[in-house]
This record gives sequence, C-alpha cells and structure tokens, in this order.
Amino acid sequence: MERSKKNNSSSCEFANNLATNASTTTTATNNTTTTTPWSNNKESPPNEDDSNEDDTDNATPAKVTDPLAPKLTNNERVLVVSVTERRRETWGQKAEFLLAVIGFAVDLGNVWRFPYICYQNGGGAFLIPYCIMLIFGGLPLFYMELALGQFHRCGCLSIWKRICPALKGVGYAICLIDIYMGMYYNTIIGWAVYYLFASFTSKLPWTSCDNPWNTEACMPVTNANFNANQTTPAKEFFERKVLEQYKSDGLDLMGPVKPTLALCVFGVFVLVYFSLWKGVRSAGKVVWVTALAPYVVLIILLIRGVSLPGADEGIKYYLTPEWHKLKNSRVWIDAASQIFFSLGPGFGTLLALSSYNKFRNNCYRDALITSSINCLTSFLAGFVIFSVLGYMAHVQKTTIDRVGLEGPGLVFIVYPEAIATMSGSVFWSIIFFLMLITLGLDSTFGGLEAMITALCDEYPRSIGRRRELFVLLLLAGIYLCALPTMTYGGVFLVNFLNVYGPGLAILFVVFVEAAGVFWFYGVDRFSADVEMMLGKRPGLFWRICWTYISPVFLLAIFIFSFLGYEEMLGTEYKYPEWSIKVGWAVTCSSVMCIPMYMIYKFFFASKGNCRERYEESFKAPTNSASALPGQQGTNV
Repeated sequence: MERSKKNNSSSCEFANNLATNASTTTTATNNTTTTTPWSNNKESPPNEDDSNEDDTDNATPAKVTDPLAPKLTNNERVLVVSVTERRRETWGQKAEFLLAVIGFAVDLGNVWRFPYICYQNGGGAFLIPYCIMLIFGGLPLFYMELALGQFHRCGCLSIWKRICPALKGVGYAICLIDIYMGMYYNTIIGWAVYYLFASFTSKLPWTSCDNPWNTEACMPVTNANFNANQTTPAKEFFERKVLEQYKSDGLDLMGPVKPTLALCVFGVFVLVYFSLWKGVRSAGKVVWVTALAPYVVLIILLIRGVSLPGADEGIKYYLTPEWHKLKNSRVWIDAASQIFFSLGPGFGTLLALSSYNKFRNNCYRDALITSSINCLTSFLAGFVIFSVLGYMAHVQKTTIDRVGLEGPGLVFIVYPEAIATMSGSVFWSIIFFLMLITLGLDSTFGGLEAMITALCDEYPRSIGRRRELFVLLLLAGIYLCALPTMTYGGVFLVNFLNVYGPGLAILFVVFVEAAGVFWFYGVDRFSADVEMMLGKRPGLFWRICWTYISPVFLLAIFIFSFLGYEEMLGTEYKYPEWSIKVGWAVTCSSVMCIPMYMIYKFFFASKGNCRERYEESFKAPTNSASALPGQQGTNV
C-alpha cells in the first residue's frame, strides 16, 4: 500500500469531499451529524518515510459511501487514512506468466550441466535420484514461492513484513546475489553473441588451423594423427580469439578490457533493458520469443543429431543405467543440487513473477506444469548433446568419455567443433548460438526482475514511479561492475563469481527463507493462505515436505557444497590464496545481510521488553492482508 503525503489544506479538502458525499445519503430532517476525518490538525497523519517498512495493516479503509462501513452514532468520529490506490499490473495472458517461469527455469545449465551430470552419475540410473529429489525437495519449494508471491503480491523485500519481519535481510541478500549473477551471467551470453556474429561467414573460423590466432599445436579432430597433445581449432578459437586468455596471468594480472567482447555484452544489456523497462507489459511480449525459440531449435538439432553416424552410441551411453553408482552418496547430492539450481527457488524470481498473477490463479497447477517442463527439457537436451558427442567419438575414433566436457567448454568448444564437421555448418552454428542467447536472456530477465520488483515495491515513491530510469541506472551500474569479466582474464573471474557469488550463498539464503515461512510463519497459516486462493487446502504430502523434508533437503545441499567448494572451482586454473579470501568475503557480503538486519530489527526498530521485541520481530502481524489496496480488483 502506498500512502500519500498530505498537508493540512489537502486534508480538509478531502474531508469536505467526504462530508459532501455523506450529506447526499441523509434526509433534511435528520439531525445526526458525522464528524469528518481530520477536522482538526491533531488528527492529520504524520508524513511517512518512503519505505513501507512499518506498514502493518494493508486493509483498505472503509469509505463513508461503503454499504459495509460501520454506522456512526452521534459524536462518533472515524479516522480515515488517505490512500492513493495503485493498481498492480497483471500478466496480459496466463501463457505469458508460464513462459516467463519456464524461460527462467530453463537456462544454459539445462544444456551444459544436466547431460554431463547424468552420464557421470550412472546414466539412466541417475533419473531415479533426480526424480526423487524433484518430488520431495525441488517441487515443494517451487510451489511455495509461486504461492507466496501470488498471495502477498509483492517482491522479496516487502513480503517479509507479512511473514517474519526480522528476516527482511533475506530479501536484501537476494538482491545482492542477483547483482553478482548479472555481473557474470550476461558476459557468458556475450560470448554466445560473439560466436553468433562470427558464424555469419562462408566458412566457420574454427574449422581450420590456418588462422592468425592458431598455434603449432593446433590440429583438426578429423586428422588421423590427432592425439592428446594436440589442441583443436574450436578450442583455440574460444581461448585465443574470443577470450584471448593467454594475454593474462589469471586473476593476478587480468589485462585490459577486450573491446569487441565489451560491445557484445553491451548489446546484451540493451536487450535486457528494453525487455524489462516497462515491467510485465514489455517482458510478457518478449518471452513469447525467448522462451519458445529454444524449443524449436532443440527439436531441429535433435532431428539433425540423431541422423549423424555414431549418434546411437552416444544416446546409448547417455541412457545406459549403472545401478551400482546409486550406492554412492555423491550421486544423490548431485541430483539434489541439479534440481535446486535448475528450478531456481530462492532467487526471488518466482516471487516476483507470480506477484503479477491474478489472486485466484491456480498456482499449484502452474508449479506442476512448469517444473515438469523444465525437467523434461533437461532430458531432451541430453539427447541433443549426446547424439552429437556420439558423432564426434565416431569421427575421432575414440570413446565418448574422452570427447565430452562439462560447463562452458561443452557449448563453446565441443558442440561448435561438431557443427564445423557437418554439412551446412554455418546454418547449424547460427541457430545453435541463437538458442544459447535466448536461453540465457530468459534467465537474466528473471534474476534482474526479482530485484527490480522488490525495490519498486519497497520504495514505491522514489523507485516505483520511476521504473524506467531506475532500470536504466541499475543495468548501467551492473555493466560497469561487470567490465572486469570482459578482460583477457575475465573467464577466470566468471567462474570465480559463479562459485562465490550465488553458488554457496543462495543455498543458505533459501534455507533461511524456508525456515521463516515454514517454521516462523507456520505451515498451517501458509496452507490457509493457499486455501484462500485456490479453495482447497494443500494435502498432507505438501505439509510434511514443507515442515521437514524441504528444509533438510536445503541444509544437506548447503553442507556438502560448502565442504566441496574447491571442486566447484575446477582444476584447470589454480586460484591464488588471496582470491579465496576475497571469494569468502563476497559470499559473506550477501549472507551477512540476514543476521545484520535481525539485529537492527530487534534492537533498534522494535519497542518494549525482550518478549515484546521478539513478538514484533519474528511474528507475522495477525491483521496482514493478502494484497495491497487496489490489487484485489485483479482477482477476476
């Protein structure tokens, strides 16, 4: 709710208008008089701060002409708070919301991480722990965030005053994590843009070794003399042409910004701005392209992939179950991590996107549909990738495990390498990198929209009314902060930020978020909120998952990720000791928002004795409404 600041003259004018409206409902012989609100200066409300931190009652005050308003007797007066109703936007169509959620959840990780994790952890056997973790861990959290956002209809900052005010630091932590993601994720999309423009030529530049950036060790994979000591044209194109990482000395000496790469990333930020500047009005139109285009391309690439020689061996390698690996606890941890980072709860995006839904929207059905599509997309991407890996193993006359790579190397080295050997390679390269760009754009839309929605809701007057300008300044600031990732040593910083930015912190933040909702706010109260929207209370399965299984699921992932953070950094480059300390400082910068705000809320923003301060800080207001005034009209 946004309360407008009024001076005494405007208060009297508002009072006179109410008095005039009231007089039309009374007869001439009626001697009963109604005292108008704010008839003296003592009853005028004080000016408010821009933040809505202390708003506890969001119910719209009853108007004099409201037939449900309480009848006043003689000499009774009512205090009416002036309200400027700001109707919240909603999605133009239900499909826009579904596409936005699917686009956020289906990202680059579905293409480059899931296939690798699957065949590394038992092939088809991996689908068993994957589905179990989806049902008991990922899906309940996914459903929770969609329901929270739709019921409270605000972002990851303002929502906490309705759930557990002391945990508002979770919202600030999410905003900081989203900034870290924006600093490196858009750079990865910029690499794909670079490849896209490089593909508009008669011959792909990573086809041969006769380019200025190639070394003597370069040799095409189709050469019969190719061995482990050689490098491929695709690998040298990525490392020596796109990144030019040989000109840096890692994080110790990263070198200057590469202009062409900076220009590609700038183009990404421009696309992001014009997709987000108008909120759901602009984003709802863009997702029709960015969310659907990857599926068209995936299907085309799948048809092409399965027609290649050796594709059947790749798919067999992908699906053949290795049941003995299920005894390894690492397989189950990888399944849990893959589900969590694939669905993306805790980044504030699901809260933000669902907050623009109509109040009676069936978010339960949406959670089932979108999460299922996300997982099926990962499975489909495995066929696309492994059919090509089987083809490359056939070409190189080697085994598939010697061909595949995890992460960016898979989509920027191995797959382009395979494309270069196909007929019509230019066409396949263009549509492949278009797919990567659209996959990445959807996810970066979601992450940034989470922060934008949160700040616009929290500061409606200073930010909410100037969304276009705020988004421009925000993206400009993130772009400037991201410039180091566009240097010659930027690839090392990208991996560094991926681990220490959201990688570890988000797991702890989501655990605290789940604890705040399920343990402080209460599963029973949350279930009642869902029942108010859907007309049906969540079943026993969901309540058990929310109370016990989901928090344990998150805590286990966090502990194992914390213990194995060195593996997350990789082995190709040894990060200097000072960078590890800086990395933990980056992680703590977001995590510390939670205890710092708890201390502030308990000791400085609450009143009374310890018990009263605890109640005010950790208990949700009993009179908190489900939506801001002016938003219930969207419940149709």
